[in-house]
Amino acid sequence: MEEALLTTETGGAREPKGAASSLAWSGCGEGLIEEARRIGYVAAPMVAVTVSQYLVQVVSSMMVGHLGELELAGAAIASSLTSVTGFSLLLGMASGLETLCGQAYGAKQYQMLGIHTYRAIFSLLVTCIPISLLWVSMGKLLCLMGQDLLISEEAGKYAMWMIPGLFAYAIAQPLMKFLQSQSLILPMLLSSLTTLCLHIPMCSVLVFKTGLRNVGAALSISVSYWLNLLMLGLYIRYSDSCKTTRVPISKEALKGLSEFLQFALPSALMICLEWWSFELLTLLSGFLSNPQLETSVLSICLTTISLLYCIPYGLGCAASTRVSNELGAGNPKVAQLAVVMTVFVAASEAALVSGTLLALRHVLGYAYSNVEEVVNYVTEMAPLVCYTVIFDSLQAVLSGVARGCGWQHLGAFVNLGSFYLVGIPIALVLGFLLHVGGKGLWIGIMCGSTTQTILLALITSSTNWQHQVTMARERTNEERLTLQNELK
Repeated sequence: MEEALLTTETGGAREPKGAASSLAWSGCGEGLIEEARRIGYVAAPMVAVTVSQYLVQVVSSMMVGHLGELELAGAAIASSLTSVTGFSLLLGMASGLETLCGQAYGAKQYQMLGIHTYRAIFSLLVTCIPISLLWVSMGKLLCLMGQDLLISEEAGKYAMWMIPGLFAYAIAQPLMKFLQSQSLILPMLLSSLTTLCLHIPMCSVLVFKTGLRNVGAALSISVSYWLNLLMLGLYIRYSDSCKTTRVPISKEALKGLSEFLQFALPSALMICLEWWSFELLTLLSGFLSNPQLETSVLSICLTTISLLYCIPYGLGCAASTRVSNELGAGNPKVAQLAVVMTVFVAASEAALVSGTLLALRHVLGYAYSNVEEVVNYVTEMAPLVCYTVIFDSLQAVLSGVARGCGWQHLGAFVNLGSFYLVGIPIALVLGFLLHVGGKGLWIGIMCGSTTQTILLALITSSTNWQHQVTMARERTNEERLTLQNELK
């Protein structure tokens, strides 16, 4: 291991640096085509991976919906709270690996990918312990907050049976970032699709055939997460593609946790602050004058946005991978080209999707409800949703660039200011003081998203890419030297 580390000086990236930069800029057309190909190679399957994983919980909710209003209400509340208090936090922490693993892979310090991944898994598993205690108490906490007793009990049971899946998620997310940093997306795609195909019949059996009802839906999610983890683990363990980056677990791998947390914690804040603001939007809608209508319509709009966000999220993952790899390899011009190309693709995708959504605004509501009042309200909200789609697409890519460069702390401050100093205050004023209702709440969050995109664009456009290469090189060299000293 030490011998391998000694042969991975960042100087090893000097040859690709000149070649890649020449390809990127001297032959501009050829460079753009090649970069577009590389982005598409990561982005397209990542979209499918994200959709497949999103549908696992959607399928369970749909099946619970056929049990009755009580079970559906309990499952909906539990799903929302488990996402806010658990899954969003773990996803955010694991995203710190996009900086560490991506830049290490670009610098050809392959063994550091495995070490960073072990540190992430250990940190996330420890984080699961307090989250699990919270989920065990969720039913009682909801009662104390004034929620209906029966709904609280159903939500508490649902959350409790999601706990096994939480631990699987804590291991799977670092493994996925490990593969993503190497552009090994196909195994993630196959495992996600296989998991979804197995989840549908399994969930149906556990919900309707065994008498477990909504508990069966939660249990099926946990089992599916473990199946996905098993497939990813087997691929990493036995595939030749991971031969150079796979390392045995050791005490050295569990040292340096502070370095991982330096990126993981602001990355978690960056993702959670945005995620929580949209969940708060649904909560606030319950205090409007017509809460049933407002909550239903805002839930429909948020579901639509969440599904459509899978596309730019895949582009953001591609941007993060390409930027971190090229910075680690010492190619500032190629990293800059990757940013330009992903932003261009995201803008094109946003125009296409938002235009299609606007054209279908009169029928969009019928996909969720047959109530004319709901359908008409969704039609009125559609232009605002289209506007949100555009800025969500751009910010997803810019957030990916931030993760690739290691700017998570800046992203956290941007999201804090954008949503909690701009978006939510405007939503409260429009929704409650000016009585604009659900539209006002959405406009407020839309203002926050616009502010977020503008600030991230300003940070990205003013970046000194050569300085980012220097920082990445210093980071990877420091990691190599630290590990070598520990091995002596």
